[in-house]
Amino acid sequence: MTQFTEEILIIINGIPYGRVMSYGQVARLAGNSRGARQVARVLHSMSEKYSLPWHRIINSKGQIAIADKKHAAIQRELLISEGVEVSEEGYIDITKYGI
Repeated sequence: MTQFTEEILIIINGIPYGRVMSYGQVARLAGNSRGARQVARVLHSMSEKYSLPWHRIINSKGQIAIADKKHAAIQRELLISEGVEVSEEGYIDITKYGI
């Protein structure tokens, strides 16, 4: 596992309950400002193994980015269960809930 991947795991696991971060934010904090897609790959391949709070990651527009409607709905419900307000279109106020 690369140092960048290890940093991604640490950062995602450190996102507090009821808060969100963007893929790009995670990438920048992990040391690669152009690594947002790699963050997505890590989430896809390692969320279950490392019990990552994958649902706390959104896009830079403050929106749920998962294209699959079933999984997007699961992410929306998980965020709502943590007290995060999510619009019907999947938008989150990142000034209120972001880190």
